[in-house]
Amino acid sequence: MHLSKHFFKNGWLVFLFFSTALVAQTPAGQTTLSSCLEQGKAQYANTQYDQAAKTFERCLDLDNNNVEAHLSLAGVLLTQNDLSKAQEHFEAAIKNMKRSSPYWSYTYSMLGDIALREQKQKDALNMYQKSLQYNPANVNSLIGKGVVLETQGNVQGAADAYQAALAVEPLNVIARQRLIVLEPDYLTDADMLTALKQRHAVKPEVTELTEKDRELFSKIHQAEQRLGVEYLKNKYGAHHVQNYVVTLNKDSDFSRDILTLEGYNALQKSMGQDAVIVFRKMNIPIQEIFELRDKQGKPVFTKESTLTEEGFYVYTKALQGKKEYLLSYQKAPLTSKEIQKANQRIQMLTQKGYTEISRAELKMLETETLCSEETLREELGVYFLPIAKNYHRYFVLTSSPKDLKTVAYYYVMTARKKRNPKLEVPKNKTVDYHKYYNYTICLSDGNLTLPEDEQDVDE
Repeated sequence: MHLSKHFFKNGWLVFLFFSTALVAQTPAGQTTLSSCLEQGKAQYANTQYDQAAKTFERCLDLDNNNVEAHLSLAGVLLTQNDLSKAQEHFEAAIKNMKRSSPYWSYTYSMLGDIALREQKQKDALNMYQKSLQYNPANVNSLIGKGVVLETQGNVQGAADAYQAALAVEPLNVIARQRLIVLEPDYLTDADMLTALKQRHAVKPEVTELTEKDRELFSKIHQAEQRLGVEYLKNKYGAHHVQNYVVTLNKDSDFSRDILTLEGYNALQKSMGQDAVIVFRKMNIPIQEIFELRDKQGKPVFTKESTLTEEGFYVYTKALQGKKEYLLSYQKAPLTSKEIQKANQRIQMLTQKGYTEISRAELKMLETETLCSEETLREELGVYFLPIAKNYHRYFVLTSSPKDLKTVAYYYVMTARKKRNPKLEVPKNKTVDYHKYYNYTICLSDGNLTLPEDEQDVDE
């Protein structure tokens, strides 16, 4: 997922403006250093990056332990995309930084950006969290944390981070856009019901969200993210889609076009018809078109002749001239026998007290507990069920004589309760024990914090 490129900007400019006032407080004996720093900042402001870098290097010749000089040079290097040298100077600044320094949060935030650009997600998350310990309102770190968690599949954690960023900076475009993308995975039942009413997809008097409603919202939302509104406007004209499109917060900074249920249905029908035309141009017999499957054997068309989720992918690839489909006589990688075997194992797990969780919830468990996959499997009641090559489904144990085995279930239910307040979170003495002593379940190496005999404590 290429999220990081959307949020990187010259964050160190904040440092430039913030540090100017501090330079004015520099003792008279460091006038030369102060002048040097000011010259470098002026050069940077005029986009003279090479000259600014040389100037800040000269500042370090005057005082190699000067925190501001290291940070300024690191910022220039970051602008020039010299990540390794920028990291060196940010780390040098930390070594010389006083406890009372106002730069701790900023510096760790920039180190997080560097790690994220280098696709070192674990290091990036660690840096952003350190930054937020010094300043919980650091918007760059909040968004960076959200990007990492979203990339890892921890959607609820990402949404929490983006919402925190908007609480500090309500007009932040990146946080707002990412929250819109993640809506199906973090909106509460009440919020989702409101969103459906805005789309004229449920009646105004409805008070309870059903699973069918939730599925419908996900489908409409996904169609919007795939530029469904733009598709209809281009096909019928912007002034002829009044029944298909609704504008929220019109004439405001938060203006947003969404599909009505009627618009979604029109979109599905129209795209299905367009897909048939495309497949016909690929010389697929008309009697074969509605029997098409994707490479995993899932149907391309619904019974209503609209595209399935998998069908949309096949269709978009077909527009590029790529064949990502199987004809009726071609074998899918996963056979019906394999599917039947997997279903039998799932039934056995259910009988043994396991419940299925999503991959996003698995990633959430890793983030919340700091436990490795091995520890989650061996100690915390998480079961990895292999379905096919590179494909697993995940389960957690819901009840056990040992509370340690149901720690994962506790965290899953806690996360689900954020969306559905009616859910009950089971008590767990092991979790309570760790929270009481401010322990994490696992250490940074992914292993349990305490031996098993200390986990199952008596009340």
